[in-house]
Amino acid sequence: MPSFDPAHITIPCAHFIHGRQVQGGAALEVTRPADGQAYAGLPVADAARVDEAVTSARQAFLHADWARRAPRERARIMRRWADLIEADIDYLAPLEALGSTRPIDQARAWDVPYTAEGVRFFAEFADKHGGEVAATAHDSLGMQIAEPLGVVGAIAPWNFPLSMTCWKVAPALAAGNTVVLKPSEMTPFTAVRLAELAIEAGMPPGVFNVIQGDGATTGDALCRHPDVAKVTFTGSTATGRSIMGACAETGPKPVTLELGGKSPQLVFGDIPDLDRTAATLAAAITGNAGQVCVAGSRLLIERSLLEPMLERLKTYFDGLAPGLTWQAGTRFSPIISETQTHRIESVIGRALGAGAELIAGGTRFETSFGGCFYRPTILRVDKSDNPAVHEEIFGPVLSVQAFDDEEEALALAEHEVYGLAAGVHTADIGRALRAVRRLSAGTVWVNRYGRSNDYILPTGGYKRSGIGRDLGRAAFEANLHHKSVLIDLNT
Repeated sequence: MPSFDPAHITIPCAHFIHGRQVQGGAALEVTRPADGQAYAGLPVADAARVDEAVTSARQAFLHADWARRAPRERARIMRRWADLIEADIDYLAPLEALGSTRPIDQARAWDVPYTAEGVRFFAEFADKHGGEVAATAHDSLGMQIAEPLGVVGAIAPWNFPLSMTCWKVAPALAAGNTVVLKPSEMTPFTAVRLAELAIEAGMPPGVFNVIQGDGATTGDALCRHPDVAKVTFTGSTATGRSIMGACAETGPKPVTLELGGKSPQLVFGDIPDLDRTAATLAAAITGNAGQVCVAGSRLLIERSLLEPMLERLKTYFDGLAPGLTWQAGTRFSPIISETQTHRIESVIGRALGAGAELIAGGTRFETSFGGCFYRPTILRVDKSDNPAVHEEIFGPVLSVQAFDDEEEALALAEHEVYGLAAGVHTADIGRALRAVRRLSAGTVWVNRYGRSNDYILPTGGYKRSGIGRDLGRAAFEANLHHKSVLIDLNT
């Protein structure tokens, strides 16, 4: 995969409303995570600009014929959109890598193709889901008719800007809704390009709009707008609570929230391949430098395997080195910001103060090019109330606890706050299925860790890890409501 020169990338520093880029608004400075350099100014949408975007989306919903268009025609436009996304990889991938934590090799090999294929996946639901006929008395006909909600407000996170935009926008559009998207102010620009490509594919102006800005101003105005019928968000549990409150105060309106996680990986002594499992565990906490909601950040391991596993993990971690996201060959991502790096350091400091043992890492990488890169870190912990076990760190930090039997492992896996994902590594299928039933998690992976590219399995959390589901049929259906119809046949 080729390297690229950041100076040669055109940055779309704008909102995208009613089919065109829109300038204006106070500017935020946007920095590149890889070297910490400011590279663009971001316009901030105030309440008036948000209203302009929502009004455009509302008018498009009522008059642009997107919702009433033949479902297969909606699907054809979305498939054309996916083709254009793939064809634009030489611009989209560098634009993604420039301002995010995604190295160029990964953006080209995964982020752009995954986004395009996700659009295709949801497009196929457009003409394959309607209503149903109900069982009623013989002299009447009862039906449920599925209809789009209207304007969907979407707020995407910074850790996977392209693919998370797809998760939020594609099912809403396939169901016939219009969308106003607020990308993260730290990774805002690929969303504008996606919206431009949607227009090129034949999507009417106003169907997909992008507003730029921060959460306190722009995001809050979007959630509170009376013409927004639903809000979908991925991010922290604290922000999710704020969004839910804003939607309740000005609605109520439905929400889909994928929130924080502190996901355990349970490793039992009967695993057949220690090296393979070690590679899986390491990738689950170092991928995107641990800045993943479902990161496998808690290792729970049978005591007999503890020392040999730690040796393998340290070897894997030692092989990772920082690099600029626009250079081919970079494998390890930067931390998104100095603020987030300080937070990682703070939690590790408190964890060590509470008795954790530092096994590996625990410091920043020193680089000649700036940026915030944190060494993959292992903390051995005895007590579950230690901050390394209890708090979501959102960095490459793995807590390790040993157990002696299955019951202890499952007890350690339980977290009082989070329930997003979990992993189970064992050769015993009975043990695996017992764990699947006991674990409080929206997703459980067995002898692997991480999603596939199948799109059909929904993702979401238990407890304070979220409400509702992204991906799968559930994501499409969450963008519909149902109207009951009863017809008297004796007239």
